[in-house]
Amino acid sequence: MILLHAHTEYTPEGGKDINDRDVILRCKKGDVESYGEIVQKYQKMIFNIVYRMLGDPADAEDITQSAFIKAYEKLDRYNPEYPFYSWIHRIAVNEALNFIKQRQRIVELHDTHESPDNDPEDEFTQNEIQQQIDQALENLTPANRIIIILRHFGELSYREISEILDVPEKTVKSRLFTARQELRSILL
Repeated sequence: MILLHAHTEYTPEGGKDINDRDVILRCKKGDVESYGEIVQKYQKMIFNIVYRMLGDPADAEDITQSAFIKAYEKLDRYNPEYPFYSWIHRIAVNEALNFIKQRQRIVELHDTHESPDNDPEDEFTQNEIQQQIDQALENLTPANRIIIILRHFGELSYREISEILDVPEKTVKSRLFTARQELRSILL
């Protein structure tokens, strides 16, 4: 069993230095240990997306681990013609949405990333702004929240979001426009 560690390093580009297809092929042939490369490559990115959706680090860690376990169990269903990151993102997003539905309430989102370079006044102002954004995100529907998170916090392209949500790119753009309008009206 592969355990996730919340503080594992990865490259800012999402760790795209290993060839996913090769690693997945090795996994399918029984090399269980190679799956750890995939976990290390994507876990921080997946954790951040799930954390933004759920707002609780412990829940996000559980859902992230659950997504990687589910992906491993269903590797035989993965089509290597498509990017693995889209597939694992889709699994993680679905796991998070299912978790939200099960608990029937939305948890307050928090951002714990503070910049040590700011003076206390700037830090206070940034924290206030972040809290307002987090509260506004909480008030979005889960569908609108996930599209904002994937685009603006996950920094994914329209194509990548399209693959993750399994909808056409035009639908992504339309939903993102609607979500931004909803977010804007909440913030104003």
